[in-house]
Amino acid sequence: MKLTTAQALVRWLLAQRSETLDGREVPLFPGVFAIFGHGNVLGLGTALEEHRDELPVWRGQTEQGMALAAVGYAKATHRRQVGVVTSSIGPGALNMVTAAGVAHANRLPLLLLPGDTFTGRAPDPVLQQVEHFGDPTATVNDAFRAVSRYFDRITRPEQLLSTLPQVARVLTDPADAGPVTLALPQDVQVETYDFPDALFAPVTHCPQRPRPDRRALTEAAGVLRSARKPLLVLGGGVRYSGAGARAMAFAERHGVPVTETTAGRTLVPHDHPLHAGPLGVTGSTSANVLAAEADVVLAVGTRLQDFTTASWTVFSPGVRLITLNAARFDAVKHGAMPVVGDADASLAELAAQLESWQVETSWTERAATERRRWDARIDSLRAVSGEVPTYAQVVGVVNDLSEPRDYVMTASGGMPGELIGGWRGSGSISMDVEYGFSCMGYELAGAWGAAMAHTGGLVTTMLGDGSYLMLNSELFSAAFAGHPFVAVVCDNDGYAVIARLQEGQGGKPFNNLLADCRTAHPSPPRVDFARHAESLGCAVFTASSVDDVRAAYAKAREAAVAEKRPAVVVVRTQPNSWTEAGAWWEVGVPEHLSGREGYDERKAAQVRYLEGRI
Repeated sequence: MKLTTAQALVRWLLAQRSETLDGREVPLFPGVFAIFGHGNVLGLGTALEEHRDELPVWRGQTEQGMALAAVGYAKATHRRQVGVVTSSIGPGALNMVTAAGVAHANRLPLLLLPGDTFTGRAPDPVLQQVEHFGDPTATVNDAFRAVSRYFDRITRPEQLLSTLPQVARVLTDPADAGPVTLALPQDVQVETYDFPDALFAPVTHCPQRPRPDRRALTEAAGVLRSARKPLLVLGGGVRYSGAGARAMAFAERHGVPVTETTAGRTLVPHDHPLHAGPLGVTGSTSANVLAAEADVVLAVGTRLQDFTTASWTVFSPGVRLITLNAARFDAVKHGAMPVVGDADASLAELAAQLESWQVETSWTERAATERRRWDARIDSLRAVSGEVPTYAQVVGVVNDLSEPRDYVMTASGGMPGELIGGWRGSGSISMDVEYGFSCMGYELAGAWGAAMAHTGGLVTTMLGDGSYLMLNSELFSAAFAGHPFVAVVCDNDGYAVIARLQEGQGGKPFNNLLADCRTAHPSPPRVDFARHAESLGCAVFTASSVDDVRAAYAKAREAAVAEKRPAVVVVRTQPNSWTEAGAWWEVGVPEHLSGREGYDERKAAQVRYLEGRI
């Protein structure tokens, strides 16, 4: 079949199918986000136009925003579908590097197709080309190497035959999932080749369930049997494996209290008697109390990053750690006892080895007791009186008015601590907190992608004024495309959560809240977020009290669905009221600041490495 490189690539994309966790067959690549330029408009752009009815193409306003939307799509489909993003060379390509970092840090599949400079080099230096004096093969696309799971530059059409199977492998592998970058020189995009028909034969990619090593499983079972106070920690890998029900059945059978990481949030019904709450800095005091007492921790599908472990101070120094993970890279960290395998299959086999093993009821009951105390704390924060709403109160309103199949999102600033720690879910997987990279601006762009994918309920994204100003143009993309969601924008006059960190450690207020930033203007302007969002095609509602928030959010939900566009709720919020889980996060504190004494004390209690403790 004589095709251009770009035509062959598009036909291959169309041939790839995916099996969802509930057994449905769907396109692996459901659509393409594209901004065209001289590096891709006639090659890949023409090939995409030929299949415009089969492969939807969505135009965004920034390459970063489009790629973040693709990341949000992958998360909402539990990594079973992959967004594709193409750009021209130069600034268009480099704009996507941040989104590649988001996908890489969060282990989410993403296919990036940036245009590249001519392999023939006849017009060098081509428009938007940066020249490396000692390496003519280097282009800006080499910047993707650091944030890609798989990188290739296609310099001959026939190279697709060997690289495309690797592309599919990385995008669908439970251990290696992450961003793939195929740099496409624009002369190679239009070069023709006789491609074999077999390249375009339909392929369905099914969830892989690698089984654990029997010896490792037996050793892990032995350690669990010796535990008096075990704790089960559920991470994003449980979500992507579809192992939530299996994990809860395991906990119920053996009486093990359960807590969640950021990526695993909403796997457990909030009111379940074994639910201790979310773990870590942005988690709950209830989970952290149990973690400090646990003698064995079974961590499933999590890399146990610093916010989950309170920079490795949340567990007792003598804890025995078992990590069950599809990725051996993550399983062997921290001197843990590694069990490498799929979460669902491995938990089933582990439960079979444990048979009738049961935890003492006094420990089992601690989960519900401690969580009730945390719930009372959240209730008190939501009920606090004051003219200006707090983040906790805004989250409470959204939580109260949301339906079980709705989907809530955030990424950065103070909102993750409020949403992770305070949200009360029903056990459906209904939350995306992008806290692997904590990318400001993901909240709006990612919501566009999530709204495309999550059609069974309404998507609500929650963000601060800082994130809104970072990247808001995809509000127009979503409005233009007709993808509804609700965005709740909390305006507290700047980067308030970093101001809290700065001042809480003894630093002087500086360059975070707008009042503490340099300006020559006698009366600095304020952003009218409502008018701005309206100008981007959104339905807009404003609020200044908790009752206002409730009314505005209810109206926004109705408007988003009825009008098929984003609806934005703008609310002034307090800049200095936060939900605290009582955990430590390690940041560098200079010796002369008041926070250094507390830093030294917590640093001394930090568990650096657990080898030999199993």
